Amino acid sequence: MTAIKRTPLYDTHVALGGKLVDFAGWEMPIQYEGIKAEHEAVRTTSGLFDVSHMGEVRVTGSGAESFLNYACLNDATKIKIGRAQYSMIANDSGGLIDDIYLYREADTNFLVVCNASNRAAVVPHLQKLAEDFDVVVTDESDDWALIALQGPEAQKQLETVCGADLSALKKNRYEDLSYLSSNIRVAKTGYTGEKIGYEIFVRPADAATLWTALIDAGATACGLGARDTLRLEAGFPLFGHEFNGTTNPLCSDYAWVVKDKDFFGRSALWQPDCSKKLVGIKLTDKGIAREGYVVKKDGAEIGIITSGTMSPSLGIAIAMAWVDAEHAELNTVISIEVRNKELAALIVEMPFGQ
Repeated sequence: MTAIKRTPLYDTHVALGGKLVDFAGWEMPIQYEGIKAEHEAVRTTSGLFDVSHMGEVRVTGSGAESFLNYACLNDATKIKIGRAQYSMIANDSGGLIDDIYLYREADTNFLVVCNASNRAAVVPHLQKLAEDFDVVVTDESDDWALIALQGPEAQKQLETVCGADLSALKKNRYEDLSYLSSNIRVAKTGYTGEKIGYEIFVRPADAATLWTALIDAGATACGLGARDTLRLEAGFPLFGHEFNGTTNPLCSDYAWVVKDKDFFGRSALWQPDCSKKLVGIKLTDKGIAREGYVVKKDGAEIGIITSGTMSPSLGIAIAMAWVDAEHAELNTVISIEVRNKELAALIVEMPFGQ
């Protein structure tokens, strides 16, 4: 058996009374005060998340740009120094290995951030592809802690702690700042749907001090439960749920990520039939649609729920699902099978509540 892993903030979570669970082999807080309260904190003030379980992979060398442009679905040549880009890595059978973020530090230096559960697949895949390019792929995951500060008051709180002016920092850009014994990287990125939010790369030895300082500045400690309700409310997919090794992003609202260029896996992924489409769903009957529940149209099965929750902000049950393309139009009346009952629902636009 593989021993469960802990982030540099484990002792801090215990001290704060976090409810710890096994997530992708990591002992992580699912909640502190409660998912609803933590969700609302992010939407109204700010919330602080430990995402140190994510993987960080360094790509360096004269061929770094062309390598990542081939290895990833988005156009890596468009990333300027000091900026970040959402992208995906395809397999060779028409699906995905992971969705990722790319950060460009120099002409020949990039950082890839991948999901914790996919680190074991992403690293060897990139290293294998790198054999045909003048690059070096190095797993730096253990060298970093990663903290996400999200919400309307995040900028003010982070400026207070770091003594820096972040007003000029725009979305998908980052700035390196001095903090304690080393530098930290403050990236204006996040997966909560908030307009103001940062992901902070910090050395493990400084992570607990930074976390505590941000809590003292007014941030609310949040667990993975609130992170999930926030991203679902924003219509963001989660690998292992909406996307996996068989789902094609071209059949979703994330088709924009896939650029018309040469990339690994193109022959299998390009121009799919899209018999299934990824859609948003709002229940009109009382109940919650959970992952794995069956979606029906006129009594016939047309799809499966991939994620579902009661939206804390909207007060309604929302979900995402892959459904038959012929029934994927907005405002299509459907039903969800919940405990042998069919609850009425609608196909709706994402993000929810817009």
